[in-house]
Amino acid sequence: MSKAKIIKNSLKALLISLSLISNIFADSPPQHIAITQFVEHVAADAVRHGLLEELAQMGYREGENLTVTFENAQGSTTTAGQIARKFVSLKPSVIVAITTPSAQSIVKAVGKESIPIVFSAVTDPVGAGLVSSLKNHEGNVTGVMDAPPIKEQMAFIKTLLPAVKTVGVLYNPGDNGSIASLETIREQAKVQGLTVIESTPIKSSDIQAAVLQLVGRVDAIYVPLDNMIVSAMSSVASLALTHGLPLFSADSGSVESGALACLGYSYVQTGHKTGEIISEILKGKDPAQIDVASPGTTDIFINRHALEKLKLTLPEAVRTQAHYF
Repeated sequence: MSKAKIIKNSLKALLISLSLISNIFADSPPQHIAITQFVEHVAADAVRHGLLEELAQMGYREGENLTVTFENAQGSTTTAGQIARKFVSLKPSVIVAITTPSAQSIVKAVGKESIPIVFSAVTDPVGAGLVSSLKNHEGNVTGVMDAPPIKEQMAFIKTLLPAVKTVGVLYNPGDNGSIASLETIREQAKVQGLTVIESTPIKSSDIQAAVLQLVGRVDAIYVPLDNMIVSAMSSVASLALTHGLPLFSADSGSVESGALACLGYSYVQTGHKTGEIISEILKGKDPAQIDVASPGTTDIFINRHALEKLKLTLPEAVRTQAHYF
């Protein structure tokens, strides 16, 4: 057989295979995923967009062979519970819960139901009661955790601001993500020779006053993975900038919203990792067989506007590696 004929037959076989795969998707009823997130902010939105992009790459396209239901709790635990109960009644193929409060509401509502649950952007899934362990866990729940690299983040603050002595930590004491990180923040700040001053707004209307309490007392501000603070990040960043305070965030999405800098995960990548897990489940894999994942490598994110306003110069190694907003 000639080389040309071999190539022709190979191409023909490939086209037949692609046609068969297409027909399988076309002949199957659409898969249904239900997505909920606790609040609207850049990081959570990026996770949602990233997972849908990944699913599309895997052949699951919204409007074709995938039905997507989306609900946002707008920061209300009551609404999160209502959404969870609604999703249970819909009986989708997979429920996706972005951020810890939404994941906890979903797991509580689903109970012993067999609906697979995939969480994403959860700081401490074991501490939050979502899974018994990160590996070899049982049940219908798995997902992607985003515990921030706090040791590296505290060192990063010193890299950008060698003269910094005090750091204000702004967090809501009712947020599980913040509480899970707090002891590590204190420990790692101490390692870097930093004094931590905490400011703790209880509700959104307290945030401005909480920021102002730090003015004149700290050299910089750090915000952990806190849903309430992150959802108001544009206002927090503007206020910090007005008072000449560099604002560091645990999540990269907050840099897009105005924070000066973050050494952390890309939340688009977090979404893609989440989409990979959802795809495995849609293809029949048991969530109990899928270990809890992390987004992957960390990157440096810098907000140009904040950098210019604060008149800061980046170290060469940071300048060349950073992603800019």
